[in-house]
Amino acid sequence: MVKVEQAESYLKNKIGDSSDIAKVWDEFKSFGKELVEGEDEIALNFQCGVYDFTGQEFFYFEFVRQFSIYDENEYSHMEQLHCQFIFEPTEELRKLKTDEWYFDSEGDVEDFYAKTENLEEFKLPMKEKPISFSVFQEKV
Repeated sequence: MVKVEQAESYLKNKIGDSSDIAKVWDEFKSFGKELVEGEDEIALNFQCGVYDFTGQEFFYFEFVRQFSIYDENEYSHMEQLHCQFIFEPTEELRKLKTDEWYFDSEGDVEDFYAKTENLEEFKLPMKEKPISFSVFQEKV
């Protein structure tokens, strides 16, 4: 079983050197069903939109897995593992923005995946070429 501190390297190994959005999504979906040691609930997120995090606007398209971290049964903090694609913010992409969450207490993860794949916010960027791709894990 994967531990939270191994999640980033584990997912990077599954993805390999690919930056193909469909392949990354498939690997993320597979990983989203796996149990992670110490995790009390699977939490997944699909988000996208135009933001200026760096001082310049870009369209961000992300798949996220969130982990609640406990220290001896006491809540400590959260970490998020991101698969982040960045695009030039075209006129079409500027119209897209969403923030969809899934928690395993809410039902079947396959329903979340199907709902996500049917969103215009998901379908349209899948046809575009990102300018960068990264996988990273951070405290939130």
